[in-house]
Amino acid sequence: MLHLPASTEFNRRIPKQKFYENLSVTPTLRRVFVEQMKMIWWRNKIAASTVNLASGQMVTEIEVFEIQLNQPSLDEAVLKLIDKEIPYHILFLLTYEDKVQAWIGYKEAAASGTGAFKVNRYYHTEWMPSDKLQLPLTGLNLDAVYENYVRQIAGDALNTGSSESLKESVDREKKKRELEKKMAALEAKIRKEKQFNRQLEMNAELKEIRKELEKYK
Repeated sequence: MLHLPASTEFNRRIPKQKFYENLSVTPTLRRVFVEQMKMIWWRNKIAASTVNLASGQMVTEIEVFEIQLNQPSLDEAVLKLIDKEIPYHILFLLTYEDKVQAWIGYKEAAASGTGAFKVNRYYHTEWMPSDKLQLPLTGLNLDAVYENYVRQIAGDALNTGSSESLKESVDREKKKRELEKKMAALEAKIRKEKQFNRQLEMNAELKEIRKELEKYK
C-alpha cells in the first residue's frame, strides 16, 4: 500500500490478545478488540537502520501497523492503548475488505521524562481503495518524515504556512476545535433562551468567539 523500501519490511503478526490479556483493560475495550478487530500486522519499521535517514531528536523509529477489521470502523481507544504500549511513533493502516484508512497520532514526550509518549490528537484519511493511498516517505531525518506523515494524513486540518511548526499547527487546530464546540453550544442556548436581554448578552459573547476563531483559520 505504501510502497516503502523492502529494507523496512517486517511483516510480523502480533496477537491482539497481547494488548489486553495482561493489561488493565475495561470489559468494554476488551470487547472492542474481540469484535471489531480481525488481526494486527507489524508491516514496516522505518528507522536509521532500515532506510538512509538519520534519527530525529524526538522520532527514532516509525512503525507501520496494519489492523484488519471486521467492520469499517474502530474505537479510537484501541489505537491509544497500542500507542501507549509501543514506545515508538506508529502509522496505523486500518483495512476492511479492499479499502484502507491511514491514522496517525500526534505524539509528544510525556511530562514525566521517562521516555514515554502521550497522544494528544489523532488524524486520519477517508476510506479509499488500497491502491489509492499515497503517503510519500519524505524528509531528511525521522522527525521530518513523521511530521510529513502527520500533515499528509491531517490534510486541510493542518494546512498552514511552512513557518509554523507541527506543534504550533496542532495547537492551533485544537484551539479552533474548542472554539467551534463552544460556539455551537452557545448557539444552541440562544435558540432556547426566552429572555430578550439574555439573548443580547449571549449574542455579544458569540460575536467575540467568532472574532477569536478568525485568528485560528
